[in-house]
Amino acid sequence: MRVLAAPDKFRGSANAAEVASAIADAARSCGLECLELPLADGGEGTLDAFGGPNRWSEVTGPLGERVRAGWRLDPDGRAVVEMARASGLTLVGGAEGNSPERASSSGTGELIAAALREGAQRVLVGMGGSATTDGGAGAVEVLAPFAPLNGGNGRPEVLACCDVDTVFPEAARVFGPQKGVGPERIEYLTARLHELAASYRHRFGVDVSSLTGGGAAGGLAGGLAALGARPVSGFDTISRERGLHALLDTVDLVVTGEGKLDLGSFGGKVVGGVAREAWRHDVEVLAVVGTASAEAAELVPIRDVSAEFGRWRAWHETTECVRRCVIDRLTTG
Repeated sequence: MRVLAAPDKFRGSANAAEVASAIADAARSCGLECLELPLADGGEGTLDAFGGPNRWSEVTGPLGERVRAGWRLDPDGRAVVEMARASGLTLVGGAEGNSPERASSSGTGELIAAALREGAQRVLVGMGGSATTDGGAGAVEVLAPFAPLNGGNGRPEVLACCDVDTVFPEAARVFGPQKGVGPERIEYLTARLHELAASYRHRFGVDVSSLTGGGAAGGLAGGLAALGARPVSGFDTISRERGLHALLDTVDLVVTGEGKLDLGSFGGKVVGGVAREAWRHDVEVLAVVGTASAEAAELVPIRDVSAEFGRWRAWHETTECVRRCVIDRLTTG
């Protein structure tokens, strides 16, 4: 048997590379060959899935502070930038420390600009973990001189890797509450997004209002689209870039996983995407997860780490719990 380790992160306890390593260690301890392929869906952890940062830039944080943000540039001209590193909610201490109306995506624009100045021909931008609901206005002002970002006529191509389908004007209603937006300000921010969409249409000739995924990262995806960038499925794009489909032709079992499995895991996320592609290739699937809802557990074979080892160990000894689950599966079936 040949195994492929293709997990997402376990948010807050282990990144995707660490989980993939634990799966591989389990397989090898059973005498099996295992390939490691950490994955992401455009959310937090996108940069880690590609090997982590090899460049650093000082940029403007979400509330105007200076932050040192990592990003990646590979020899083939592909850059990977993660919105959370420059304009993320964790940088301001979560929703409680955020100022949602003021939070800006400028720093993400500065990271993308740094990549373009260093010769990047393709930039993958992970959209997850944002503090902003500025419709990408901050990033647009930084990046307008580089437009169009569509890859045409030798121009660089920017892909906004989204894990949601939310349209641009709905960004405040859908994501505002988790960023600290009170109910009384949702309508104000929604009106601001409508005004911004009209401004983009007037300035750049692009209507971002109904663009699938345009509302990702508080509308950053729509703002980048106004400059010619393309919102894309984060999982589909990252799995293609990482070579998932070719590897599935060479293995008998794929082990994927994430921290919390629920029905949303099957809507553009890693576990659902890996399972879908594995079944298309007639490859067996196992999902090792931190915890799972009853409904989601019926959709894919799982090992629930919290159920087997308890929540404390699942959180504090994540990779060891994952390793033991995989060994048990490989030795007992």
